Amino acid sequence: GFGQTGPYASRPGYDFMIQGMGGLMSITGERDDLPGGGPQKAGVAVADLMTGMYSTVGILAALHERSVSGLGQHIDMALLDCQVAMLANQNLNFMTSGNAPRRAGNAHQNLVPYQVFAASDGHLIVAVGNDSQFRNYCGAIGLPELSADPRFSTNPQRVKNREALVPLLVERMATGARDHWLASLEAVGVPAGPINTLDQVYEDPQVLARGMKRELPHPTAGTVPMAASPLKFSGSPVEYRRAPPMLGEHTAQVLAEKLGLSDAEIQALAQSPS
Repeated sequence: GFGQTGPYASRPGYDFMIQGMGGLMSITGERDDLPGGGPQKAGVAVADLMTGMYSTVGILAALHERSVSGLGQHIDMALLDCQVAMLANQNLNFMTSGNAPRRAGNAHQNLVPYQVFAASDGHLIVAVGNDSQFRNYCGAIGLPELSADPRFSTNPQRVKNREALVPLLVERMATGARDHWLASLEAVGVPAGPINTLDQVYEDPQVLARGMKRELPHPTAGTVPMAASPLKFSGSPVEYRRAPPMLGEHTAQVLAEKLGLSDAEIQALAQSPS
């Protein structure tokens, strides 16, 4: 949870509490002045996952160093360290201003419009990342005059005048169907997408085309489903050889190959009451 040094080194730590301590929950969730406001954890254990990802990078870096110097080293990874590091632009929002960012719901602290909009039959995400995309967006929704308005023509001005701009966009987006807006925005290169449930995710043609679901043979279940690796190598593609093992499936193999135990010794261990 906290690494090998510092005053918290001996404390236990779990993802949920680290999301709180490391600042993520202070910027996740609806604004406090709106219904449903308050701190919110992420839907998956992101502190755990990011620590694993950072650890992978650290291991690879240490292996590279070993190939150069011939020396090994310890890698000290902490959930809290990784949670703080992954706050990315929010870290700099604080460090450059001295003001702690607050929860903003589905809006973006540094980009406008970059949020969820309600269409007439559902919701969609519009992610305008620059001024040319904003001009295209305004044209696609039939409000080209907004991109010429000096209050909204540049992103810094849109952030400054968010409260004036967003209600105009909300009103307009509510008049069209979700898929109409998605098609219109895709046609002009504006990033936009639906909010899918997991069943919809695994029916998405892009997810299917990228092979993100696998079925692997299993000794008792026939086959089991798995999320595929996102790593796509041109020369050595990821291989899917076997499903996750049954409890103790490889115990005898490990005892024999790694510890050098004989069949008789393994059998004696298996029959031991302790």
